Amino acid sequence: MINFSKLVITHTAEAHCDIPCGIYDPVSAKIAAQTVQKMVMRINALEKPASDGDWATYENTLARYVAVKEEHAQLCKKELYILWADYFRPEHVEQYPDLHSLVWNAGKLAGRNKQTVDASAAEDLVGTVDKIAEIFWNTKNVTYSDPNAEVRFGA
Repeated sequence: MINFSKLVITHTAEAHCDIPCGIYDPVSAKIAAQTVQKMVMRINALEKPASDGDWATYENTLARYVAVKEEHAQLCKKELYILWADYFRPEHVEQYPDLHSLVWNAGKLAGRNKQTVDASAAEDLVGTVDKIAEIFWNTKNVTYSDPNAEVRFGA
């Protein structure tokens, strides 16, 4: 009988996160939140058709706006939770004690934006994501308003 454990060489690797440092960026969450806000604006501005023949186009457009709004609300939540779980460390929470509640509230706001068409909830989502992004860049010692912030990587 062959002992396969002697044929296979294994090595133990240790890592502190799922992916290498330096590729985290809140821009995906920001774009997703802004897309949610834009879709809410488009839904609210969509005019109902004057004739019966135009209802199919109206309903198709409305359905597409809603689908994009919900998809991006979910994407925003996913991107924020990746930052929360994989990037932010205990020292970040110590330095920014409201970080946990900001991420939690952003997740709730993303869910609310999936459920409703509410301009103030969309605006709140964008604002909360902006606060999280500002904290993120501060942890990297990069000024948030710096136009070159996305090219400055670090642990």
